[in-house]
Amino acid sequence: MRAGEMGSMHNEYDQEDFFEEYAKMPRSKNGLEAAGEWHQLKPLLPPMQRKWVLDLGCGYGWHCRFAAENGAARVLGIDVSTKMIKEAQKRNAAPQIEYQVCGIEEYEYPENMWDCVVSNLALHYIENIGRVFERVYKTLKPGGVFVFNIEHPVFTAGVGQDWIYHQDGTPQYWPMDNYFMPGERKTHFLGCEVTKQHHTLTQILMGLLQHGFEIEAVEEAEPPREMLETPGMKDELRRPMMLLVKAAKKQ
Repeated sequence: MRAGEMGSMHNEYDQEDFFEEYAKMPRSKNGLEAAGEWHQLKPLLPPMQRKWVLDLGCGYGWHCRFAAENGAARVLGIDVSTKMIKEAQKRNAAPQIEYQVCGIEEYEYPENMWDCVVSNLALHYIENIGRVFERVYKTLKPGGVFVFNIEHPVFTAGVGQDWIYHQDGTPQYWPMDNYFMPGERKTHFLGCEVTKQHHTLTQILMGLLQHGFEIEAVEEAEPPREMLETPGMKDELRRPMMLLVKAAKKQ
């Protein structure tokens, strides 16, 4: 599941069939309120009033729109997918929002420019996540905040990122292997083979600390009670799918 951006080497999201299937997902059609993790991610975001906000892997631009509606002075959403950016410009335009076709690894990260950097379900496409942490730290103003949602290491280490099923088709258990072997993982998503990058929990959290961040919050996504009747959502309580982190640049 993805609401953000691909890394520079892979761009399944610009394939017509894949993009059409992605557009059918509830979070694609209905935005943040249809995302099972939004009730946890939203409280991690800092006040947006008069802030400059950068969205790494903006997808349809839902988080950019949220920042603008909550008073952000300037918002930049970047995504390597041309189709995603065109959709963002149609769905979530505002005078203070700029969208740019650009990969997370290719953005220039001007020094001390942004008050808040957001990334939602995009960093698990990045091989050198430590390099991104280093550059985000550089581009944040002192006291700035980095809030991101990444696929949980338990999920990315899943074998094929899928359940083992009973004969009746219901999930039996979640298989996991090669946890301490970070790197490329192949999975099938929306009828397409997708390449992701597995990072351990140590790599993610210690990576932030090693590049100067102070970690302020760590949460594992759990669907809200009101969404548990959505097909497949109760199974999200059986293993973590997403890891949400808030980190700050020291004053």
